[in-house]
Amino acid sequence: MQVITLNGQWSLRRSGLKRPIAATVPGCVHTDLLDAGIIDDPFYRDNEKQVQWISETDWTWSRRFTVTSETCTRDRVYLRCRGLDTFARIKVNGRTIGRTDNMFRVWEFDIKSNVRPGKNSIEITCASPLPYAETQKKKRPVNGWMPQLAHVRKEPCSFGWDWGPRLGSCGIWRDIEIVAFDTARLDDVHVTQKHDHTGAVRLRVTARIERVRRAQLAARITVMYGNEQVARRTVPVRGKTASCGITIQNPRLWWPSGMGGQHLYNVRVELRLGRSAALESIGKRVGLRTLRLIQQPDRWGRSFMFGINGIPFFAKGANWIPGDAFVTRMTPARYRDLIGSARDANMNMLRLWGGGIYEHDAFYDTCDEMGICVWHDFMFSCTTYPSDKAFVANVDAEARGVIRRLRHHPCIALWCGNNEIEMGLFPKETGWLGRGTQWEDYAKIFDRLLPDAVKELDPGRDYWPSSPHTPGRDREDFNSPRAGDAHLWDVWHGMKPFEWYFTCGHRFNSEFGFQSFPGPTTVNGFTRKEDRNVTSPVMEHHQRSGTGNATIMHYLLDWFRLPTSFDMLLWTSQILQAVGIKHAVEHWRRCMPRGMGTLYWQLNDCWPVASWSSIDYFGRWKALHYAARRFFAPALVSAVPDAAAGGAALWITSDLNTSPRGLVTWTLTDLAGKRLASGRRAIVVRARRSRHVCTANVKEHLDAIGPENVLLWIRLSMDSRVVSQDCVLFARPKRMALHQPGIRMRAERTRDGRFAVTLTARKPALWVWLSHRDRALRFADNFVHLYPNRPAVITARNAAPVSLKDFRKGLVVRSLVDTYR
Repeated sequence: MQVITLNGQWSLRRSGLKRPIAATVPGCVHTDLLDAGIIDDPFYRDNEKQVQWISETDWTWSRRFTVTSETCTRDRVYLRCRGLDTFARIKVNGRTIGRTDNMFRVWEFDIKSNVRPGKNSIEITCASPLPYAETQKKKRPVNGWMPQLAHVRKEPCSFGWDWGPRLGSCGIWRDIEIVAFDTARLDDVHVTQKHDHTGAVRLRVTARIERVRRAQLAARITVMYGNEQVARRTVPVRGKTASCGITIQNPRLWWPSGMGGQHLYNVRVELRLGRSAALESIGKRVGLRTLRLIQQPDRWGRSFMFGINGIPFFAKGANWIPGDAFVTRMTPARYRDLIGSARDANMNMLRLWGGGIYEHDAFYDTCDEMGICVWHDFMFSCTTYPSDKAFVANVDAEARGVIRRLRHHPCIALWCGNNEIEMGLFPKETGWLGRGTQWEDYAKIFDRLLPDAVKELDPGRDYWPSSPHTPGRDREDFNSPRAGDAHLWDVWHGMKPFEWYFTCGHRFNSEFGFQSFPGPTTVNGFTRKEDRNVTSPVMEHHQRSGTGNATIMHYLLDWFRLPTSFDMLLWTSQILQAVGIKHAVEHWRRCMPRGMGTLYWQLNDCWPVASWSSIDYFGRWKALHYAARRFFAPALVSAVPDAAAGGAALWITSDLNTSPRGLVTWTLTDLAGKRLASGRRAIVVRARRSRHVCTANVKEHLDAIGPENVLLWIRLSMDSRVVSQDCVLFARPKRMALHQPGIRMRAERTRDGRFAVTLTARKPALWVWLSHRDRALRFADNFVHLYPNRPAVITARNAAPVSLKDFRKGLVVRSLVDTYR
């Protein structure tokens, strides 16, 4: 097998113009125009409005390449395009050799008769999808947010969403190469596994071969664990396949983060011609595990939970959207940073949302390595889709290609048909986009095509038709608390209070959320000084959720005092967001095993914007992400305060596989830090359970000085180490006359090159956060509550070297009182 990459430098020109600019492949038209200085940054201010012409235009990429005589004489010479966005016409040496109509497919074209020894030329023209979409919308109207794009198999959110810009790009967005071979090649490798009662795992490795000549072929299959060879077999190719079974005794299993190690095996298949060297080889990295969706009748209805290696676990995490509006800018390092941030916040699952893309290999590889399970939507969202033969056939090819490409990854937990189509389009009374498609049309893709493809190509995984979805006959009751998963948006879109979450007993909460602004550093990067008011045109341009800024302010004024500056408003919005999501997650963790999953909307951003994310576009953690690190802790102490009843119920929730002994303590203070009451209870932290362990009865003090004048400090310790703690309020913070806490700060360098900041407060300090004037720092914890005279140590790391002197000089500490005083 010979592979000639065509990645690298190309030329790009606009349709109708002769003058080209330099282009980079993989890439897209917007990034090429940015690099050439032709357009300004679309993320800055409202520059997005000035570049809409780009998506209305056809663009052509071209370059020359060299092919040897040896290559030209091979049995097969293909052009392999791993990603063309979307309506592309490909010419080789001036002759059209193919067209594409799906961003998500890998396309191959036979070019043996088109190439010649020496210099050759290739030209790829990407047509604007808008004229086609508008024509199809008129011919075959459908309902949805952007119904014209239902006819186009392109990243749905590239033309705008309620958190993303309208920057529909195009180009050669994944690798492009020439593939030449003789005799035969490996077309596909599939590794399945069966776990038996003894603990052994039997692998079945099946290779599919494309033959072009008769020959005696064999497949050599090698299984490695690190540098250790586990097994090797050589089997003959019979017809177009080769297959063998390999049993692994005492296997090292793959586990989600927090449950065990992420052990990975390498399976390599070599296609061999007699005793000669291998014609080609393909490697797959697999994890040995069973990972299934468990749905069983129980006292609440029907369960919805995931089980790994026979053990049910609570899914903790968030929803993933494309990491950049220009997806070709995502690098392995950026994936590692975002997915590592999810793991560091004690997450074990991400939902890859159906309005983006099937991600780059680096995404799945990193999830495999870090133990992050992936709920994987197919790329359909918020729109009804055509059901004619041509469209369905295109989708079938797309789905089969995606499943074959990704099925070896242990991280993938579930294939899901779409995002919110059942929720938004079908309910007769409550659907938010109207009733425009019959179930029979919907069923062609989501009840038949996709589940059939999964059953055939990836039988070891479960399929779920839509998120949210209620199984059985009540599909229009899409958010049933008795079964299935739920998208709960009564807070935010419904304007219900955060306490509304306490009324929800759903089985798996796969979407819910609350917005905040990014921090000052990020906002300053896309604004001018005169823009820095949340009602300015630029700030509203970077808010895509309609009344989003007004909604933030409504809830903010319900919970907190009005901040005294623009920067403090940004920070307070983040604290507010953390409070809201904490209400939901802690409640649903307390409800386990009735509810067994909570994935908030959303983990990340694709540009600098006010949104539901816990990490902004630049990878900066918001207050919510620090809160997630605490409310997703493996062992959690949480409280349900009830001022009217005179106390707070304390709960312990554990995802641990063991049942260690622990100690729960609580202390009631006034706002000056004076100790009023306390209690403790020795407990056993039950494995994978949640239970009420005691009640802090403080009615006497609530009655005496009022709920707005007390703080309840709770802690869970195991092996003399505090593993979870919180400060519980009986009143909204705006009602509390907080004292200036008098925070003292000491910074030192640690042995591993990081910095350790010790914070001590003379009086109670709520939501204390560190920032730096000059450096982009990542703090291990932030937005913490400080008990009087009890030191807290927060470590920090910097991407670039910085002296201790400069670190100390720029370090700033603030707490809630600083937002309004």
